[in-house]
Parts: sequence; C-alpha cells; structure tokens
Amino acid sequence: MDNETKAQPIAESAWAAKQVYAMALISLVVGLAIGYLFRGSQSPAPAAVAAGESSPATVGMGGMKGQMPTLDQMKKMADTKAAPLLEKLKSDPANSALLLQVGNIYEATHQFKDAAGYYEKAVQADPKNIAVRTQLASSLYYDGDVDGAISQLQKALEYDPKDANSLFNLGMIKWQAKQDSKGAIAAWQQLLKSNPQLSPDRKAQVQKLMADVQMQGKS
Repeated sequence: MDNETKAQPIAESAWAAKQVYAMALISLVVGLAIGYLFRGSQSPAPAAVAAGESSPATVGMGGMKGQMPTLDQMKKMADTKAAPLLEKLKSDPANSALLLQVGNIYEATHQFKDAAGYYEKAVQADPKNIAVRTQLASSLYYDGDVDGAISQLQKALEYDPKDANSLFNLGMIKWQAKQDSKGAIAAWQQLLKSNPQLSPDRKAQVQKLMADVQMQGKS
C-alpha cells in the first residue's frame, strides 16, 4: 500500500470463527456494529453489491428456511456470488469499484478475512477513499486484528479529521477491544465537536455511549 501502515498479523489468541460470527450478530442486533452508523453524514456509503440484487447472505439458501446458514455455507454462497466479479478483475485488477463490490459480498456473509483482502486492494487503488477504508477497518476488527483496524481508522482521519464514521468506530474499538475509556470518549467528543450538523437522534446516541462509558468507569 502507498504509505500505508500494514495491518499487523492476527495474534494467536484471535477470535475463533464462531466467536467472530456471534459477536457480529450481537453487535448488529444492539445497533452498535462497527460500520456506517452515520451513513450519509460524512463518508459516503460504499457501493452496493449490485443494484436490485439480494444480499449475499440470503442467496441460495434454498431449503434452509428459518435457519441461519453456517460460516462454511455462507462462504460457498459468497464465492458463487463473487465469481463473475472476480472474472472481471482478471482483466482489470486495480478496479476499485469491482474490488469494493467483492469485499461487500464477503463482508455481508461474515467472511471478514476475505473481505479485508479485497478492501485493502481497493484502498491501494484509491487511498483517499475514506468509506472503503472504514469498511476495511470493520472487517479487520471482526477478523480479530484490532490494531490493524485502528491503524486504518487513524489513516482515514489523516485524510478527513472530521469523518463521523471513522471517529465513531475508533471510539467503539478503543472502548470494546482496548478498554480505553478515555480514548473512546475523546474520539466521540471530537465527533460531536466537528460534526454540528448531526441529527439530534445521532447526537443522543453518541452522548449515551459516552455516559455509559463514564458510568462503567465509576463502577
């Protein structure tokens, strides 16, 4: 990567696949998933996998009605969905839009290591694309590479110190993965200070998180 701090290798204690999968689902349910909470506020949303297409996680489930597919089954679904795009990449390997689409497919099916690989290539092709860099940080985080995720968010903030998604996610990772309450609150304070245009509900959500962190520190 151009002037990029490469993600550190995943430690031997990195989460097992089942733990990552469970954590991702829990985070999504409680509305604190590392990703685009502030979609539309600063960094643009990443391109959809394809206009009008179903999410990869819902494709090809056949007789699995009401059942959550396993990670292996989701991997096969993602590989099938990504195949046409990967074929196009053979003749245009630096196409950041195609790389982003493939990354989105693998992220949607919780194949975070694969997703991170394609997002990293997309960032190499378009280093200033903060939205893609945030997606890369998300996948690195869920794959267990916390330091790599933080590095990507810090790099994003070098390009845009006000980016709401990067600041929010940086705070979440520092709080949840690093137990760095002060660092989390500092990131969220900067988010609120530099983004006065945020809607009241978004501001309230960040303020509640800050209060929760402060209360946790007192307990």
